[in-house]
Amino acid sequence: MNVETVRLISWRVLIGNLLRRGIVLIVLVLLAAYFSSQTDRFMQSGNLVNILQQNAAVIIVTVGMTLTMLVGGIDLSVGSVAALGGAISAGLIVNHGQAFEVAVALTLVMGFCIGLINGGLIVYGQLPPFVATLAMLGIARGLTLLYTNGGTISGIGDTYTFWGRGRIDMPIFGAVPVPILVTIAVVILFTWLMSQTRYGLHVYAIGGNEETARLAGVAVNRVKLITYGLSAMLAALAGMLLTARLFSAQPQLAVGLELEAIAAAVLGGVSLFGGVGNILGAVGGGLLVGVLTNGMNLLRVPSYQQQMTRGVVLVGAVAIDVLSKRLERR
Repeated sequence: MNVETVRLISWRVLIGNLLRRGIVLIVLVLLAAYFSSQTDRFMQSGNLVNILQQNAAVIIVTVGMTLTMLVGGIDLSVGSVAALGGAISAGLIVNHGQAFEVAVALTLVMGFCIGLINGGLIVYGQLPPFVATLAMLGIARGLTLLYTNGGTISGIGDTYTFWGRGRIDMPIFGAVPVPILVTIAVVILFTWLMSQTRYGLHVYAIGGNEETARLAGVAVNRVKLITYGLSAMLAALAGMLLTARLFSAQPQLAVGLELEAIAAAVLGGVSLFGGVGNILGAVGGGLLVGVLTNGMNLLRVPSYQQQMTRGVVLVGAVAIDVLSKRLERR
C-alpha cells in the first residue's frame, strides 16, 4: 500500500465521519434559520424551552434505541412499551391506590422485564431483532388496550402530573421544566455508562464484531439482554412523562415513537450496522427531530405532510449512514 492509497483511504474515512457526525449540526442550523425566517415565534425563549420539554420523551427513547443499535440490533417496540408504561403506572395509582413512587418503580421494573423478553427472543430464540421487537410492538400495544379497555385512565393526581408539567427552580437557569431535568439526568447517566464502564466497552465491541468480542471473553448474551432491558425501561420512563404531560394514560400514546427515535439516532451518527455512534450525537439527532416537528406545527403544516416529511428525513438519515459506511470501507 503506497502513500497515495493511504491518503485516499484517510480522506474517505474523514468524509464518512463528517457525514455521520456533522450532518446533524448543519441541518439544525439550516432548520433554525428557515423557521426563524418564517415566524418570529420560533426563536422566542418560551418556544425553545417548549421544544426541549415536548421532545424529552423522544430523546429518552432515543438513548435506549442508541444502545440497541450500538450492539448491532434495533428496538421497534419502544412506542408500545411507552404506552403500556403510562397505562400501568396510572392504573396502579388510580385503580389500586399505590403511591406514586411505588408505581414508578414497578413500571420501570416491568419495562426492564419486557426488554429481557425481547433480548431472550433474540439471544436464545435466534430471532432477528427486527422480528422480535416488531412482535413485542403488537403485544405491548394490545396489552395496553386490554388494560385500559380502550379508554383513558385519568385522575392520576398532582404528584404524577408535576413530572410532566412542573418546574423546579435552579441556580442561574431559574424555573426549569421537570421533563428537561429528567432528560438531562438520563443523558448524563448513560453517557457515563457508555464511556466509563466495562458494559459500554463491551457494547461497542459486540457491535463492531460480535464473534471477535465473544472470542475475547465478552459475555455477549448477557450484554444483549441488559441492553434490551435498558431500552424498554427507558421507553417506560418516557411513557410516564408523556402520561404526566397529558394528565391521563391513553392507549394510543406514542404511536410512531420508534420511528422518531431511529431517525434521531441515525441523524446523530449512530450506525444501523452497529458499533459506531454515541449518546450525545443521538441526543443532537433527537433535538433535530424536535425542532423539525415544532417548526412545522408553528407553520401549521398539515399532519399528513408532517408524516411524509418525517419519512423523508428517516430515508435521508439511513442513506447518509449507508454512504458513510461505504466511504469508510473503500
